[in-house]
This record gives sequence, C-alpha cells and structure tokens, in this order.
Amino acid sequence: ALPISALGLPLVRRAIAGAPKGVESSVYAPQDGDEVEDLTLLLKDVLEAFPGVDAVSCGAILSDYQRCRVENVCGRLGLKVLAFMWRQEQPHLLKQMIRGQLDARIVKVACM
Repeated sequence: ALPISALGLPLVRRAIAGAPKGVESSVYAPQDGDEVEDLTLLLKDVLEAFPGVDAVSCGAILSDYQRCRVENVCGRLGLKVLAFMWRQEQPHLLKQMIRGQLDARIVKVACM
C-alpha cells in the first residue's frame, strides 16, 4: 500500500474526544461532547491550513446517520459534500470495484 505522501496529499488528524450522541435519529443538531463536533474541529483545522479546500468526500452508501452528520458539518463550514456512492446498488458498486482492481484494506468497522 502506498503511504499518503506518495499521493502528494497531506494527512490531517485529530483525536476523537467526544462520544456518539443522538444515534437514534438521522437528523443531527450540534451537541457539545458529540463525536461529530470532533469532525467539525478537524475540518476547521484543514480549512485553516488549506483554505482552497471546498469539499469533503463521504463514503456513505446507505447510512443516513453518517450522511446527515457529514452534511450538517459541511453545511456549517460552507463545504460541499461529495457522496458519489450514496444509494448506489451495492452489487453494482462491488462489480465496479472488482473491475477497477481496487486493492482495499478494512481499517475500521463501526455499527450501532
């Protein structure tokens, strides 16, 4: 696997201090201590370091929980959300990945 530096892209990271809140709802309203606010802080760091950034790529396929939260954060920061896989048929996505010879590594699995 290529390190991020081989792509010529910076890696910006931040520790997650919050915990999931309001997980029973796909609608998100900012809450102190919610892990989503850690994403907000991270993206603020990115915008400060790289003011030309204008969009965030979201890998959500069927998760309203994930998509709505990313959309909320991006909307507050004036960023576009790129969700190219949203609501795509999963067998179609898998075939595209196989045809494209995607070399994937699972680094985290999360569920509720």
